[in-house]
Amino acid sequence: MIKSLTVTNHLGESLTIELKSPEQSGFIVLGAEGLGPAKAEIALTERAGVDGSIYNSARATPRNVLLLLRFYPGQDVETLRQKSYKYFPLKRNIELQIETENRISKGTAYVESNEPDIFSSEEGCSISLIFPDSYLYNYLGQSTYFGSTTPLFEFPFSNESLVSPLLEFSELNLETTKTIVYEGGPAIGVLIHIHATGAASGVTITETVTLDQLEIDSTKLAAVTGADISSGDDIYISTVKGNKFAILERGASTYNILSCLGSSPTWFQLEKGDNVFAYTATVGITNLEFAFHNDIAYEGI
Repeated sequence: MIKSLTVTNHLGESLTIELKSPEQSGFIVLGAEGLGPAKAEIALTERAGVDGSIYNSARATPRNVLLLLRFYPGQDVETLRQKSYKYFPLKRNIELQIETENRISKGTAYVESNEPDIFSSEEGCSISLIFPDSYLYNYLGQSTYFGSTTPLFEFPFSNESLVSPLLEFSELNLETTKTIVYEGGPAIGVLIHIHATGAASGVTITETVTLDQLEIDSTKLAAVTGADISSGDDIYISTVKGNKFAILERGASTYNILSCLGSSPTWFQLEKGDNVFAYTATVGITNLEFAFHNDIAYEGI
């Protein structure tokens, strides 16, 4: 069951339409089409003289959402009509967030049309939204960190030395293998963040089920940036379709290190369920901190 719709316009202004309390927003939601899975285009190849076709490929099409809104009785009709123009401006991009009983989904759309029914005894408007992306996404996303921190500092405490560092505030636990539990539907790419606390070399990331690998070539990295992985380096690798990249941030400098991933790098995609990843390094594995960040995609609400 849908609880509310929240629209944020291109200026960052938001309007929440609660289905059970329409008087607060001034809008009653009569209907919302297109919030289920988008349509798929199936490409087939016909065979001469043979019945049927051969499957070639498939793709999900852009999403079209149609909102049917009625202006709340007793409130100023012209004000509500103009309010709809403000939050659903023609041609502009907006973010639509849908809250249901068990999750909150969001997507970015463009307003195709906003058609008010001006001469009706029960005025309202019909709003058409085009989502270039086929999927909706969890509004929080997901982050998985390799390793953990165990707190050690307790009160009361004693410091037997004013010279030697005897007090331990926490302990870092190294984990080179981690399971990412992906609860979305469609497969999705990840943003890999590697932070170096010291020198390291020969880094390889492996998907332990398929054994697909992504390697950072130390020789090429040194040629592009002037040095291998060094203390303070931050490496970001995105495997998201349509937004793949690999960069290294070192001090005030940013380097494109896409060529350092090999001639045919594996662009990991998370599948629904357990996804197990591991990393290794020939030198300095304890100097590396890994984190995987990803969106959670849904076919529909």
